Amino acid sequence: MNQQTKWSQFGVLISVFFFWGFVAASNDILIPVFKEKLNLEQWQSQMISLAFYFAYTVGSIIYYLIGKARGGDILNQLGYKNGIALGLCISALGTLLFYPAANSASFGLMITGLFIVGLGFSLQQTAANPLAIVMGPRNTSSQRLSLAGGINNFGTTIGPLIVSIAIFGSVGGATSSIADISAVKTPYLILGAAFLLAAAVFKFSSVPNKIPLEDDTVKVATPTDVSDSLKLSGPVKKGAINYSQLALGMIGIFVYVGVEVSTASNLPEFMKQHVKTADGLPFPTENVAPYVSLFWASLMIGRWTSSVGAFGVGKSAQSILRFIMPYIAFGVFLLVNKIANHDLTPFYIYAVVIIALIIGDLLSKGNPARQLLIFSLLGITALIVGMLADGMISVYAFISVGLFCSTLWPCIFTLAIAGLGKHTNEGSSFLIMMIMGGGFISLLQGVVADEGLLGIQYSYIVGVLCFAYLAFYAIRAKAILKAQGIDFDKQDGDSLQFENKH
Repeated sequence: MNQQTKWSQFGVLISVFFFWGFVAASNDILIPVFKEKLNLEQWQSQMISLAFYFAYTVGSIIYYLIGKARGGDILNQLGYKNGIALGLCISALGTLLFYPAANSASFGLMITGLFIVGLGFSLQQTAANPLAIVMGPRNTSSQRLSLAGGINNFGTTIGPLIVSIAIFGSVGGATSSIADISAVKTPYLILGAAFLLAAAVFKFSSVPNKIPLEDDTVKVATPTDVSDSLKLSGPVKKGAINYSQLALGMIGIFVYVGVEVSTASNLPEFMKQHVKTADGLPFPTENVAPYVSLFWASLMIGRWTSSVGAFGVGKSAQSILRFIMPYIAFGVFLLVNKIANHDLTPFYIYAVVIIALIIGDLLSKGNPARQLLIFSLLGITALIVGMLADGMISVYAFISVGLFCSTLWPCIFTLAIAGLGKHTNEGSSFLIMMIMGGGFISLLQGVVADEGLLGIQYSYIVGVLCFAYLAFYAIRAKAILKAQGIDFDKQDGDSLQFENKH
């Protein structure tokens, strides 16, 4: 059966991906501001990331226990679009705390508000990622997740700029270089209103409330011919965690989110210590936002590039789009910064760096395991260059990590839940739980960044270790799935076959 992507439903679904990105990237602006104003240590400032990302774990545990107490999976009971709507309402409650937090410059209230926002995001992510996977052909599932992630990173691109304008009066500090923490409440209260509006849209949309899940004896075939596919089935497993691809994938999500978040959240401190202005002064915090924005825009660049296969266009059109799409996304970054009245001159050179992404994407050929391996190796290379060089060369090397992180989420997620059958929801919840890596890895890097240990520049060795595990997972997951009869190299559109044995 030829299952086409349901674009009208998918368009509504990806709106929540935007919100996740907006808040996550905006944290990178809050971190240096609160660090300076409240005289925090680098590791203390990383508590912002810890509170936000640890909420994903707490939320996943809460929703899992509620489901078990009610005798089943919470999303199967509540419904997928209803779950997303509820999650949006929970996040809206969290934004309300930004009002008293901003007025009193209370670090505790602010991270509490972020924690509650994260609780809502946890439920949204648990429902939205499986929905994105099933809204079209299975062999383009990781590409649809990349497309959704590209919308996520449009939010991460403009989030730092908007929050920076709210705090400093302008992105580059042209009108004011004095951080006004009390101004933070305005964009977050507006965001809370947007959460509620989106919840209403989801409630009355055509987004599925239920999705079909096969029994855990269902296996994807590895067909040798479209007309004569080999049907395979594996042994029944009692739960999602019993699948090796998921157990190892949980660690993969932990370290992936960790290296992504920690690279960005420690970038402002690196620039303050290792980049000088024309006057020989430390790089000012109020000018960091465009560079943080470029890091997150790099994820948008990579995800837009990897998503071209989801549009159902011909091979020749895809080949052309793989060269054009990254520069369209880069153009969006330049346009947003132009509107923000920021000098674009320092960023043009980044167009050359994007070539490495295009080469990696072409070599991966759409295979999630191969793409995970190639991009992990590129990420290791970028971090090593950043640690061995200095100044703006290091800055752009660290920023390019965003390019190589860009498609890792859909790759890991697709590999981890492949073949889980009826345990897909449970597996998805476990993966969302591991988003807490964004907080813990950031905190770890903040600790080793102390001058008495490695210092901020060599603290990026933490990211190298994260990428090394991801390279291992790419190799191991491919072998595990192949043994279960799942081979992404041999999947060809509608030739996927399923066998359901009850």
